[in-house]
Amino acid sequence: MSTAAIEVEALVYAYPDGQSALRGVNFCLQVGETVGLIGSNGAGKSTLLLHLNGVLKGSSGEVRVHGLSVNAAHLLEVRRQVGMVFQDPDDQLFMPTVQEDVAFGPLNLGWPQDQVQSSVLQALATVGAAHLAARAPYRLSGGEKRAVAIAGVLAMMPRVIVMDEPSAGLDPAARRRLIHLLRGLELTQLIATHDLDLVQDLCSRVLVMREGLVVADGSPDAIFADAELLKRCHLELPLSMQRRT
Repeated sequence: MSTAAIEVEALVYAYPDGQSALRGVNFCLQVGETVGLIGSNGAGKSTLLLHLNGVLKGSSGEVRVHGLSVNAAHLLEVRRQVGMVFQDPDDQLFMPTVQEDVAFGPLNLGWPQDQVQSSVLQALATVGAAHLAARAPYRLSGGEKRAVAIAGVLAMMPRVIVMDEPSAGLDPAARRRLIHLLRGLELTQLIATHDLDLVQDLCSRVLVMREGLVVADGSPDAIFADAELLKRCHLELPLSMQRRT
C-alpha cells in the first residue's frame, strides 16, 4: 500500500490572463514528512499550495490526497484532510471571538456540538492559545493570530497541513514558539517559506521551485550545499549557515 499523503503529477496551471504559473510540477509527500517548499517570488509556490485542496484546478495533470483525486467528487473529503494556513492570518480570522473562529470549520463539517467543543478546546490547547478563547481576533498580536489560525485548521483534524509563509511578520520569540509548535505536530506538513533557517531547523526535506517547476528535491544539507542551484534560483544560504562561512 502506498504511504503517499500528497501526489502531484505533471500539474499545469495558467492564470486567467494566460500567464503560465505551473509548468508540469511533479512531487510526492510521504505520510508524516515535514517538507519545505522554497523559491524566489513568482516561482509558483503559493499557486501550487492552492491546488492541494482544490482552491485552484490545473488545466492538466493530477493531484491526489491519500489516493483521492482532487476533483469535484472528492472535494469535501479532500478539504477535510488538507488544512491550509494562509500567509495572512487575517484572511482566516473573521468571527467575533477566537473560540467561534476555531469552531467555524468543525461546525461547517456538520459535527455535533459536543464534538465541536472538544475539538476546539484541544486545538487551542495544542497551540497554547486556550487563554485567548474569549478574545476578539483583531485584538491579538501577530504571533497569537498565527497560532489561532493554525488552531482553526487543527480543529478539523486534518491529515495534512499546508502553510504559506507561516513565520512572516513574527518577532523572534513568536517565531521560536511557532517552530516548537510545528515540530510537535504529528501530521504531514508542507511549508512554503522564504525563511530558510526555519527550513533548516524544521524540515527533513526541501523542494525547490523555479519558474513553475520543482527543480530540486533533497535534504536541507544537500540543497544548501549546492551553490549553483541557489544562485540559479535566486536563493541564499540560511543566516545560520552564512555565519559559519
